[in-house]
Parts: sequence; structure tokens; C-alpha cells
Amino acid sequence: MTPANGSPQERIRRDAERMARARRRAPFSPLSGLGVFGVIGWSVAIPTVGGALLGAWLDRVAPQKFSWTLALILGGLVVGVIVAWDWVARENRRTEREQQDAAGPEVPHD
Repeated sequence: MTPANGSPQERIRRDAERMARARRRAPFSPLSGLGVFGVIGWSVAIPTVGGALLGAWLDRVAPQKFSWTLALILGGLVVGVIVAWDWVARENRRTEREQQDAAGPEVPHD
């Protein structure tokens, strides 16, 4: 009868795979943190500026009682925040998954 947590060879193999994955993972660097700020910033800035440009054009071409520029700046800001939020959530899920993979399965040791 085999133990519930597998044979000793299986445990050694899983531990070796987990250590190999940990070695392949790049160490954290302060520059990567700055890169995250850049990605989030551009994710918000590009739709906001795009909305401002489109709004300014619409104000000239199709004037209304309201300002197209302000409306589309707000719309671009909302779109940018949603995109940034989604990106952060995806990265968080990826990091959690990598941490779980590095920790290996929960196996009680005798």
C-alpha cells in the first residue's frame, strides 16, 4: 500500500521541479516596479488624451450644448482606469499562481 502523499521518489521529484521553477523565475528588481507604474500610467493616459483629441475635433465638427472634449476626457479616463485595473488583477492572479506552483501541492509530511 502506498502512502497518501506518494513515494519518497515522487516527493523528491516534486521538490526538485519546484526548486528548478524558483531558479528560473527572475528576481525582483526596483526597475520592474517602475515599469509597473509606467504600464498603469500609459494605460490611463492614452485613452484620456485620445478622448480629449477626439472631443476637440467633435467640438469643431458637431457643436452641442455640452462639451465633447470634457465628456470624452471623462470617458477616456474611465476606460483607462478599467484597463489598468484589469491588468493589475491579471498580474496579481499570475503572481499568486506562480507562488502556489513554487510552493507545490499541500502534502502532509509524516
